[in-house]
Amino acid sequence: MKMATKQITKLFAAMVLAGFASHSFAADTIKIGIAGPKTGPLTQYGDMQFAGAKMAIEQINAKGGVDGKKLEAVDYDDACDPKQAVAVANKVVNDGIKFVVGHLCSSSTQPASDIYEDEGIIMITPAATGPEITARGYKMIFRTIGLDSAQGPAAGNYIADHVKPKIVAVLHDKQQYGEGIATAVKKTLEDKGVKVAVFEGVNAGEKDYSSVIAKLKQANVDFVYYGGYHPELGLILRQAKEKGLNAKFMGPEGVGNESISQIAQGASEGLLVTLPKAFDADPANKALVEAFAAKKQDPTGPFVFPAYAAVEVIAGGIEQAKSEDPAKVAEAIHKGTYKTPTGNLKFDAKGDVEDFKFVVYEWHFGKPKTEVSPQ
Repeated sequence: MKMATKQITKLFAAMVLAGFASHSFAADTIKIGIAGPKTGPLTQYGDMQFAGAKMAIEQINAKGGVDGKKLEAVDYDDACDPKQAVAVANKVVNDGIKFVVGHLCSSSTQPASDIYEDEGIIMITPAATGPEITARGYKMIFRTIGLDSAQGPAAGNYIADHVKPKIVAVLHDKQQYGEGIATAVKKTLEDKGVKVAVFEGVNAGEKDYSSVIAKLKQANVDFVYYGGYHPELGLILRQAKEKGLNAKFMGPEGVGNESISQIAQGASEGLLVTLPKAFDADPANKALVEAFAAKKQDPTGPFVFPAYAAVEVIAGGIEQAKSEDPAKVAEAIHKGTYKTPTGNLKFDAKGDVEDFKFVVYEWHFGKPKTEVSPQ
C-alpha cells in the first residue's frame, strides 16, 4: 500500500511538472528567470546582475526577439542566502521556467545548480566564481565570468611581483567564495616564496574587528589580502586606519563596489581589487553604455556586462538549436561561440567561459578606479 501511494505521488508530481513544461513551451514568450539578491547586504551586486540581464532582454526584444518570440524576465530574490536560493530554485522549477541567469554568490549558486541540473534547467551565472560549481560534470550549468582558480593567482602574482610586501596576512569570511579565493591567493604567494604570516577567518556580519586587527599589528603586517565581500572589508579598512595599522589591502571582485568607500571612507583609498576587464570602457560598447545611462543605470559594475552576455548566450543557444528544449540548447551552447559585449564567448566541457581575464585596479575614494595590471 505504501509503495502504491508513493508511485501515485510520483506520477502526480510528474504530471504537474509536465503541465508546467508544456505551458512554458506553448507560451508566447520565452521566460528567463533572473535569480540574485534583491534584499540583504549584497543587493548592490544583484542590482548589477538584474540591470545587465534586463537590458539584454529589452534590446533583443527590440530586434524581434528569439525565433519570433519575445523574452520575458522573471525576478527571483535569493538574498545571497543558500537556503533561500534552494527555495528559489524549486520555485523556478514549479514556475516552468527553463532558463536562468544567476545565481550571484557562489554559496547560493552551488546548491541551486544541483536542482537545475536535476530538473533540466539551464543556469548561467554571471557572477559566481567558485570553481566547485562547474567541477561536477554538469551539462546544464555555465558561467560568463572567470573562476577564483584564475582570480586568486592573478592577485597573488601581482602581490609577489609588484607590491613585494615584507609581511603578509590573508583573511577571509569563512564562506565558500571568500575562503576559496583566499586559499588560492595564499597558495600562489607561498609558491612564489612569499610567507603568509597570518591566515585567519573572520565572521561575516560582525561590526567589531579589533581583535584580528590587533593580531595583524602584533605580526607587523604590511599587506592584507581579504577574501569576501565589501560590507566586512569596509569595516576592517576603517577600523584598521583608526587603530593605526599601516598596511596595504587587496580583495577580489566581491569588494569592488562603490559602497565600500561609503563604509570605509578615506580608508578605502589605494585598495587593490581584482575585477573583470572594464567592458564599459570598450569603444565597441559605447552605444550600450549610453543605453544604460539613459536609464540612469551604472554600467561599470563587474557583473553588469557578464549578465548581459548570459542572456545573449541563452538567446543564441536557442537560435542555434532551433529549439527551446534546454537539453538541445545546452548542447548548442557547449559547441558554439557567441559574440557578446564581453567578447566572443566559447565554453569548455565544464561550462566555464574560456580565456577570461581578471585585471588589477587601484581604488580611489570618490574617484574612478585605475588599472594597475602590467600591460
